[in-house]
Amino acid sequence: MVTALPRPGHRAFQAGVAALVVLGLALWWLLSMGSAPAPSGQVTMATGVPTGVYARYGELLQQDLAHDMPDLRLRLIRSEGSIDNLRQLVSGRAEFSIATADAVATYQFRGEPGADRLRACARLYDDYMQLVVPKRSAVRSTKDLRHLRVGVGSDDSGVQLITRRLLEAAGLDFDRDIKPVRVGIDRMPKLLEQGKLDAFFWSGGLPTTAVQRLAERFPVRLVQLGDLTEGLHRQGERTRYYRAAVMPADAYPRAQDGQAVKTIAVANLLVTTDREDAALTQGITRTVIDSRDWIGRQVHAAQKVDLRTAVFTDPLQLHEGARRYYVSVKP
Repeated sequence: MVTALPRPGHRAFQAGVAALVVLGLALWWLLSMGSAPAPSGQVTMATGVPTGVYARYGELLQQDLAHDMPDLRLRLIRSEGSIDNLRQLVSGRAEFSIATADAVATYQFRGEPGADRLRACARLYDDYMQLVVPKRSAVRSTKDLRHLRVGVGSDDSGVQLITRRLLEAAGLDFDRDIKPVRVGIDRMPKLLEQGKLDAFFWSGGLPTTAVQRLAERFPVRLVQLGDLTEGLHRQGERTRYYRAAVMPADAYPRAQDGQAVKTIAVANLLVTTDREDAALTQGITRTVIDSRDWIGRQVHAAQKVDLRTAVFTDPLQLHEGARRYYVSVKP
């Protein structure tokens, strides 16, 4: 015959069993979290031309990721610029890339393949539009480029996308009123130095190494673009990503003669697709934010990466992994 436990003892027994169950569940949760495999293998990031800021930023991020996620290898591939980067993403040739917000919006507007699959990890830094001419050039505004040989960026670059809109804002036709030379920042400085270009446009973080080095060996000048802001915004919804900006006098000291230069700026986004693993994307987003100061010492534009603004990735929604990261660090 089994004797029933007194009521107080029975309650104590139930409480003990409950505590053991809770403890067991907690241990299971901790063990399962600890056993989740860290991101490993290889992922590819499309950057840009070798002498541009995208490429240098990618190289430094590659080093930081090797420290933060040692089992993950980041492979960098060059590209012609923002539009090309997006095409490499959706085709599966790359898992991550950098692109300007206006290029993303244009890609979506055109209904390009895979546009609906694009997702953002972070807003990075701003690109500044730069119009570079020889120091003695008579060019004082974009309108003065009529009939001149102008470097406009490669056909799949964000540079050419903005250049076309700037020329339209200045009342110039891209194909008829200038002689467009479709090359990137890896070639434009040398062509200007050799007298084979009269001017070139570039869109990049400040300072862009190729422009900086050109200014150190050849007398050049930056032309203001501030008078085109209103004309740009009249072109419609896709130009709302441009804002009036000022290049500080010390961006290119030898090219600015101590003067700030009015221009146009647009945000860069770290972009992926909805195919990517959430844990991987969360880890890469964390490294991007945490590495700001270290990368910023070598790529000054990266100093602008900020946790408070990184979530503003219009026109793209955040990838689920990136969203998890921002929620985890929310104060």
